[in-house]
Amino acid sequence: MDDIRSAFARQGLVRSSDSGILGGVCAGLGRRLGLTPWIARLLFVVLLMVLPGSQLLVYPVLWFVMPADDSVVATVGSTRDR
Repeated sequence: MDDIRSAFARQGLVRSSDSGILGGVCAGLGRRLGLTPWIARLLFVVLLMVLPGSQLLVYPVLWFVMPADDSVVATVGSTRDR
């Protein structure tokens, strides 16, 4: 699981701990795509209306798989100390 989380972190897919409302997934995806968190949330709701139910399965999976941005900073900081 750490390999998956580190791969997501290398790609810039991390959950936002400062601008997240529920889990920071939409804010993290928005940051990666260059969108504001509110635009990303709005797109999430629009997609939920177009494809009902699919996002309700994807969001918890991304919440579990995407590392939090504060844990990525702590990991990078600990590897630089070596």
